[in-house]
Amino acid sequence: MIRKALFVFALALPLVVFAQGKTLRYASAFDPQSMDPHALALLYQTRVVTQVYEGLVNRGKDFKLEPSLATSWEMVNPTTWRFKLRQGVKFHDGTPFSADDAVFSIERALDKASQRKNQMLGIVAAKKIDATTIDVMTSQPDAVLPDKLYLVGMMSKAWAEKNNVVKPQDYNAKQETFAVRNANGTGPFTLLRYEADVRTTLKANPAWWGKGTSAGGGNVDEVHYQVIQADATRLAALQSGQIDFVIDPPFQDLARLKADASLKVVSTDDIGTQYFALNQHSAEIGDAKGKNPFKDVRVRRALQLAIDTDLIVKQVLRGEGSVTGSFYSPLVDGYLPEFEPRPKADAAAARALLKEAGYENGFAVQMDCVNVAWRAAVCQAAASMLEKVGVKASLVTSPSSVFFPKLSQGTGFLVEFGWSATPDPWNIFQSLVRSNDGLTAGAFNAGRYSNAKLDALIDGLRIEPNLAKRRAMVQDALRIVQADLPMIPLYRRRHNWVMRPNVEAVQLPNDVLELRWVTIR
Repeated sequence: MIRKALFVFALALPLVVFAQGKTLRYASAFDPQSMDPHALALLYQTRVVTQVYEGLVNRGKDFKLEPSLATSWEMVNPTTWRFKLRQGVKFHDGTPFSADDAVFSIERALDKASQRKNQMLGIVAAKKIDATTIDVMTSQPDAVLPDKLYLVGMMSKAWAEKNNVVKPQDYNAKQETFAVRNANGTGPFTLLRYEADVRTTLKANPAWWGKGTSAGGGNVDEVHYQVIQADATRLAALQSGQIDFVIDPPFQDLARLKADASLKVVSTDDIGTQYFALNQHSAEIGDAKGKNPFKDVRVRRALQLAIDTDLIVKQVLRGEGSVTGSFYSPLVDGYLPEFEPRPKADAAAARALLKEAGYENGFAVQMDCVNVAWRAAVCQAAASMLEKVGVKASLVTSPSSVFFPKLSQGTGFLVEFGWSATPDPWNIFQSLVRSNDGLTAGAFNAGRYSNAKLDALIDGLRIEPNLAKRRAMVQDALRIVQADLPMIPLYRRRHNWVMRPNVEAVQLPNDVLELRWVTIR
């Protein structure tokens, strides 16, 4: 099997002559989709784009918020945060990073086409105070504003104007701009070339401000990020020496990989969760004869009981995950352990709930899933389980470029997806269960669920300055989500990275490989 896959790999990818020095060649099933730092808010883009573009804040090896292009920040009045900018920083084209660039980048990230605007709700403006100081103004007090600027990349205003990319790419409209395949950040790596669905090539930035500090410490000179969708082919490339690192090894091969002395596997718990989103806004679904079953919480409960997640984790994930009934993980503030246990699968109870809701004979629905092997296998298993209670889910798997717009536009009916949270809970509530307003709220509320009481709590979280009161509000919001089940939590993966023994990396719970810390011995 591996020999055959290796032959396919050799035919499918062009011969690459790698540069001398410390070159890291790593692979994933996912393409980053775009180099525009504000166009997307997807993990698969974050893994690559954040190596090139930096934010005012970042996260350290302990995953706590730390200074980046801002060295300090403070709330100067209830609706204004002041950021002192790092001096001496240059963009990859050699021009200095300035307060004008920071103001421009924040305003660009607030544009309607930006997927980062969702996490920045409440920010109304940014203002230059002097050459090294900016103020970020909010419509109301915001106790945790710096956290909302994590992953908001800083761009050169002059470069954006020169290349007609003052506005972010409209990803959902499949817009092509100069910033999709070109980049000019301040980060530890520069973009040499982006070949969609094939390879992204990065080069270490010799002028990076973080060299020799705790922000960096790695020794990689060049990086080749390769998209290899087939699991067997990815592993064949690793075992043949064509790549050094696989960020998403197939679950079924982990036991063998862990036993292989020529490789190293590192693992950590995921801060994110996998879900099924259920369409709750369309008037009709499938063959439900003018009705939408998912608007009834009894039907949502029935699906939760029909899906045997214990079996999915055991057989599809080979035990590399944890079943959960909780909306988010213990790594997110406000977590309530009483919601962690997931109701045991019970087909009889599921059928009883469907009958009570008026769907004794079930109904048909389309299930959407991204076309990556393990995700598709999870969806296939879930579809078989749903069929046993009368819900006929026809599975459609799509490439990322088709699947993710469907997710953000809310055009699916039953959609499997995952969300990598941050330690602050506001963003996950705001993104996944806040009523979608077509602007910033509920940007990834794929089912278009809406609950006015929950919305009020989420809006309150954004402005509550008392952290004890804020945590109480978080937990009230969690109780609503658990009772109303707007989406079905399934499990949390265990992140496994497999690499050559001479590669050292820092593993964060968001599954992003920070190249600035990678060392090759």
